Amino acid sequence: MRSKGVGGARTRQASPRALAIAGVVVALALIAIVLGVVLTKGSGSGGGGTVSASDVQGLGTTGSATSPSALQGATEANDLFKGIPQKGLMLGSPSAKVEMEMFIDVQCPFCQDYETTKLPTIVQKYIRTGKVQLQLRPWAFIGGKGSQSFSGRLGLIAATFQSKGFEYAKVLYDNQRTENTGWLDGRMMASIAASVNGLNLEQWRADTNSSAPQQIADRVDKLATKLSLVGTPSVLVGPTGGKLSAVGTPGQEPTLQETEQALDGALASS
Repeated sequence: MRSKGVGGARTRQASPRALAIAGVVVALALIAIVLGVVLTKGSGSGGGGTVSASDVQGLGTTGSATSPSALQGATEANDLFKGIPQKGLMLGSPSAKVEMEMFIDVQCPFCQDYETTKLPTIVQKYIRTGKVQLQLRPWAFIGGKGSQSFSGRLGLIAATFQSKGFEYAKVLYDNQRTENTGWLDGRMMASIAASVNGLNLEQWRADTNSSAPQQIADRVDKLATKLSLVGTPSVLVGPTGGKLSAVGTPGQEPTLQETEQALDGALASS
């Protein structure tokens, strides 16, 4: 707007006091927006890997493959690992002579194929029999910071604190959807947890929201970088505690035959 005064038309200007007040109002508004974004990320379903109280509502207190809320494949997933020793991210006998290390991304469709069509044979033939121990490495390979590759794996890692991580991973892959579509939110993570026999859901939720899973996840990411891995799933095999060698072609899903040949070779030389 322009107002006429002495000397003709001139630009209308706000007073210094009005400008100062306006500046304070704008600053307060910006602070409110920033706080709103932060709080939303911290409390929303799956935001930053958090699982809210509402996400576990109606799912019971303890996971069960036979509950009405159990996801597809829950019974098979629990049966596959039943009776096999688990400690953290390790599955199998601590005294097994051969070690298999598996880097996976929770959103990776090739990891889903390996987990659902190849790993069951490996578990029954090599791990259940005490010959091989499996080290799971949940790696965020798909998407950048803030993606569900980063946040979704925290629920898996939290399940390992109750020695239920491998069941959790199997149920997850049995129900995996298209990557980067937002499917692995807090409610989905909680539904997976509720499908694992004996998993204390409130403890799992607290662990998922704590810093402990993120610390483990960060170490896995650094290890993958150190090993110069180029894709998921990446499988390495060798003597337990010794030098491990990659199975198959880097960047490609190993076949069952390639995995068995690597395991048989490592066992023969152990």
